[in-house]
Amino acid sequence: MVRLSKIYTKTGDSGETSLGDGARLPKFARRIAAIGAVDEANCAIGLARLHAPSSLNFGDADAMLARIQNDLFDLGADLAAPEDGRRPEERLRISGAQVERLEREIDVLNEKLSPLDSFVLPGGTALAAHLHMARAVTRRAERKIAELSAKGAFHEQALRFTNRLSDHLFVMARTANDGGMGDVLWIPGENR
Repeated sequence: MVRLSKIYTKTGDSGETSLGDGARLPKFARRIAAIGAVDEANCAIGLARLHAPSSLNFGDADAMLARIQNDLFDLGADLAAPEDGRRPEERLRISGAQVERLEREIDVLNEKLSPLDSFVLPGGTALAAHLHMARAVTRRAERKIAELSAKGAFHEQALRFTNRLSDHLFVMARTANDGGMGDVLWIPGENR
């Protein structure tokens, strides 16, 4: 359990921050940017939850998003503990089971959606619009994690999780748009 007795520590006043293993990095470091992008995705999902009914043709949407938010904190902890860092016994990692749960939920949601014959524009219901925003922010986190991964050893489940999460948020958004029937579709060249 994490216990925060003091919110400000002044240890970041010099432009550095600490990782979970105690190592210090500049706040503009790739790893810190990836952690920040994951935090942004979590915030966007929190906003979407304000519009999530307890039932949306696929069970409890709010509970599903709450689980994802908790998993995003696990992902932040994963990113805050480098593979070669100190205290390896304390690492919390995204697991294959977390990725597989997203895949199962995607499959269940997608089964009930109308087929796509165009790209979907972000919009429709308030919930769908917020889920599309969360999806786009999650893609940014995925790009940051991929960039970090390209620079050295990295836990592959973190990248897989963010990739599946953006797909999950996409099918949730379509579900929130009356099972895809209320999707806002792209019409190529419509405004020429």
